[in-house]
Amino acid sequence: MPFFNNYPMIAALSAIIITQIIKIPVAFILGRPTSLALATSTGGMPSSHSAGVTALITSLIIKEGMESPFVAIAATFGVIVIFDSMGVRRQSGEHGILINELIADFENLRKMIVNLGQDGSKSVKEMIDETKHSKEFLGHKPIEVFFGILSGILIALGIHIFY
Repeated sequence: MPFFNNYPMIAALSAIIITQIIKIPVAFILGRPTSLALATSTGGMPSSHSAGVTALITSLIIKEGMESPFVAIAATFGVIVIFDSMGVRRQSGEHGILINELIADFENLRKMIVNLGQDGSKSVKEMIDETKHSKEFLGHKPIEVFFGILSGILIALGIHIFY
């Protein structure tokens, strides 16, 4: 099958899958809440975004050489993905935290109004439950990206042994 003969593709996808799975024991070791849902979540240690693009770049360097235009394309793409995972997506996650805190504050305010004798028709919590809760962990800290990059390189080198 041609797909399984594509070393860069296998290295990149394997890096993403392996780092997503690794998030569970890493969270446990770091004393953070753990669940199987971590394997499909965004954010966390290590960064699967960084691991995937780094494995792709590493495998292309091994297969095509540093002078390859494929390496240039992958490296440019990789830099964008890594900076995005630390920048825009991280900011979105921090905004999610603030939004959730505001929602909790509104719910506390509604309870205070009800306790003062006013009637609150529908609680803020009920309105939120009808919609969606804002995700808080979307992006990565620099240390998570660093270990994602390291993981991607090591996984690409490890998979190269089989090719």
